[in-house]
Amino acid sequence: MLWKRVATAAILVPVTVAVVLFAPLWLLAALVGVLILLALWEFFRLGVLAGFQGFVQWTTLCSLLVVLVQWQDDLAGGAKGSAGWMLGPPGAVAGGIQLVLILFLLGLGVSVSVTKLAASRRLAAAVASAGGLLLVALPLSYLVRIAGFPSGRRFLLLLFVVIWVGDTAAYFVGKGLGRLPMAPALSPKKTWEGAAANLLGSVLAGYLASPWLPIPALSVLGLAAVANLAGQAGDLLESAYKRSASVKDSGQLLPGHGGMLDRIDSLTLAAPMAWCYLWWFASTGRLR
Repeated sequence: MLWKRVATAAILVPVTVAVVLFAPLWLLAALVGVLILLALWEFFRLGVLAGFQGFVQWTTLCSLLVVLVQWQDDLAGGAKGSAGWMLGPPGAVAGGIQLVLILFLLGLGVSVSVTKLAASRRLAAAVASAGGLLLVALPLSYLVRIAGFPSGRRFLLLLFVVIWVGDTAAYFVGKGLGRLPMAPALSPKKTWEGAAANLLGSVLAGYLASPWLPIPALSVLGLAAVANLAGQAGDLLESAYKRSASVKDSGQLLPGHGGMLDRIDSLTLAAPMAWCYLWWFASTGRLR
């Protein structure tokens, strides 16, 4: 199993680094869209195994619209913040996302009304669809938004690195020294020792990367810690999905890692939290 994990990582890591640092924004956004499609497919598969199904086509369409809006907002620019960064027109970012969410709700209402599903299953279908958009597509779309910050590609790479390093530290420390179960009802193998190693590994990665980033080292450590804690929460959230579906992995796409959702579950909460952290720095003129 370990050799499969290493082999898969040996392929994915350099590809991810190359895309993050060198791909044009439109290509990065398109690849995030593909990532979301794969994760959504697995999310809805887990839903079916758990006994309910969502409106897959409508959710998928609105998820791609979310990515498009995030990309367009990065391109649009607008009013300059105190650091000279293009913050966008007042309400532009929120407005774009809100329009997609309203459109999604309208379509969801129509879908619930006209579906051939039994009346007793329509609420579950609506909830599954909302979960796909709000728990998978929307948070992952903030990978595109992070890339739009000054030095955004570096911050985006930092986000991936702190997740990778933290996960690796948790795997080895948890397996070798883990004794105290962290969330046995959701993930029996996760331990508090592994969680602590996860956090420390991410903070160390942030410290080593801090000379490469345009904010103070202490702020980089804060970003690494925030992303890590949010990522660990995202990992547990995905474990809850799998428990509901009574499966070990969300899929078999990535040898040694399971499915795409297994690989990027940490990012579903880490990406929007990192964006909020960086947005605060940009809005106060501290990000140049």
